[in-house]
Amino acid sequence: MKDAPCADPAGSIGFFLCQAGQRLRGAAIEAPRLEARRLLAHVLGTTEEALLRDPRAPVPTDKAAQFAGLLARRMAHEPLAYLIGHVGFWTLDLEVSPATLIPRADSESLVEAGLEACPDRGAALRVLDLGTGTGALLLAMLSEYQAAFGIGVDCRADAAALAARNAERLGLAGRAAFLAGDWAAALAGRFDLILTNPPYIESAAIPGLMAEVARHEPASALDGGADGLSAYRYIITDLPRLLAPRGVAVLELGAGQQAAVEALAHVEGLTPEACRADLGGVPRALVLRAA
Repeated sequence: MKDAPCADPAGSIGFFLCQAGQRLRGAAIEAPRLEARRLLAHVLGTTEEALLRDPRAPVPTDKAAQFAGLLARRMAHEPLAYLIGHVGFWTLDLEVSPATLIPRADSESLVEAGLEACPDRGAALRVLDLGTGTGALLLAMLSEYQAAFGIGVDCRADAAALAARNAERLGLAGRAAFLAGDWAAALAGRFDLILTNPPYIESAAIPGLMAEVARHEPASALDGGADGLSAYRYIITDLPRLLAPRGVAVLELGAGQQAAVEALAHVEGLTPEACRADLGGVPRALVLRAA
C-alpha cells in the first residue's frame, strides 16, 4: 500500500517528519515516526514535543541538509544513538560514540540487582565497573550511593575517556576514576561491589546480529569467543582477589548462559545469590557473593 501524501506544507517540520517516517519505514526501521522526531529534534536543537506543537514551522535550509544526511545514515542502519550522540540509561543521559557499546535497558537490571544486594544507600562502597564503556553502570551506582567511589576500566582508551566526560558532565567526576587496561590486571585493591557487562556473544553468531550491532558497535564489546564464555572465565577467576569479604559481583548474562556462568563461579568459591531477569523475562543479572 502506498503512503498517503504528506499534509503539511513542503519544507515544514510536519512535512519533513512525514517524509522521514515513510523512508525509515521503507528501510525496515522498527519505530520510524519516533526516530524521525528524535533525529529532527536533535538537528533543530529542540524537543520532540516542540516539533509536534508547531508542525507547520519551516525548517532552515542548512538544517534540512543536515537532517537529510543523518536520515540517510539511519536508513543504512547506523544506530540512532551514535547519530544523536547520547542515550538515556537509568536516570542519566550519557554521551555515546562508536568507541562504546550503546547502553540498553536490559542492563538496568544490573543496577537493580546491585541496589538490592547492597541496600544501604549511605554506605561508602568501593565500586568497580569492568568493561565500563560509557561508564553507564558505574555512574548509575554512584548516582544512587552518594558516599561511594568507583573505578571504571575499559580496554579502549577512547572509551575510558568518554566515560570520564560523562562523569564530569553528571557531576560525578570527584567520585570516579577511569582507566584503559586489561580488565582488572592493573588493580590491586578490593571492592565491595563489582559490575560487568562483558562480551558474551559467540563469535560465529556476530555476523547474524541486527545490522546496527554487527556493523557498528565495537567487536571488543560483543565477541565472547567460541562459546561466549571467554570473558567470564577471565573475570570470574580474578573475582576472589578483587572482592572484599562478603563483597558482591553482578554480571550481565546472555540468554541461556546462567548455568554455565554459575558453574564457573562455584569453582572459584563464589556463591550465586540471585539472578534478576530483564524486562523480557531473560535471566540477565547474576549476583555472586564472596565468602
